[in-house]
Amino acid sequence: MSDARLRLGVVGAGSFGRNHLRVIAESHRAVLAAVVDIDGERARQAGEQYGCQAFTDWRELSGKVDAAVVATPTVTNRGIGCALLEAGIHVLVEKPIAPGMEDAGKLCRSAESAGRLLQVGHLERFNPAVLALVPMVRLPLFFEIHRMSVFAPRSLDVDVVLDLMIHDLDIVLSMVGKMPEEVRAAGIRILSSKVDIANVRLAFPGGCIANLTASRASTEKVRKLRLFQPHQYISIDYARQDGVVITVGAGQQIGFQPLVAVKREPLASQLDSFLDAIQSGSQPLVSGREASRTLQLALEILEKIEQHGQVVQEALTSWEAGTS
Repeated sequence: MSDARLRLGVVGAGSFGRNHLRVIAESHRAVLAAVVDIDGERARQAGEQYGCQAFTDWRELSGKVDAAVVATPTVTNRGIGCALLEAGIHVLVEKPIAPGMEDAGKLCRSAESAGRLLQVGHLERFNPAVLALVPMVRLPLFFEIHRMSVFAPRSLDVDVVLDLMIHDLDIVLSMVGKMPEEVRAAGIRILSSKVDIANVRLAFPGGCIANLTASRASTEKVRKLRLFQPHQYISIDYARQDGVVITVGAGQQIGFQPLVAVKREPLASQLDSFLDAIQSGSQPLVSGREASRTLQLALEILEKIEQHGQVVQEALTSWEAGTS
């Protein structure tokens, strides 16, 4: 009997690429066929560890895999992703989809013209607590979200908005179903040449407000989302993969119950969703077009942060002149 499992490859054997390699290797639905990394020794070691072919050039994947995960720096997503799609390979590309809207649009068009699936790795969408929350969302009125991480020398090629906050922007947009009509944002650089701490306020049509804070210069790790809607308050902890639901019923009776979430590694759930979409021909949970919408908002936030920074600098210059 022939093996009907899909053949997958992973481009990029860095820290996150290795997580993809592990999850694919553990899957009963796919075969890990190849790993690619420009560092030949790293590719060789990963290939030996997971029992798959190893290459230093992603072009070698053509004809050897049905789908590929691209876990390389964001600036390479367009070049690698488009070429793989045009070679007939389904692609899951890590978030953000691209560094800019032009590259994001090219990726989406390549997928559509090639008739291949493009999924974007907004991993938090597969967090068990988020999956449990989604069916409960009726009319979001207010979000309060904090994503704080201790400093680590990774992903410093992008601002904290594209590195961390983009997860929460993706979730808020998916729940509200609309783009905001007003964006206010402020951010500062502390430990890198990019924005390390950002605070954002989004106002949506219909009155929903979302306050988001992201930092990669914190002394502790916090990943929490709080949602308020008519007669209900729901709080989830991304890290613990759980939450609580507080409901106000008849006679102002307050009900308290845990959010029931089936714990599972989000990366494994994301892989299964990717395979489901390929095999069924359906749209993935996070499509290229949806990820492009999130990127558009993230870039607008960065523009607002830049504008706010200029105002602060002008005020600082004026203050210094007045005190000299």
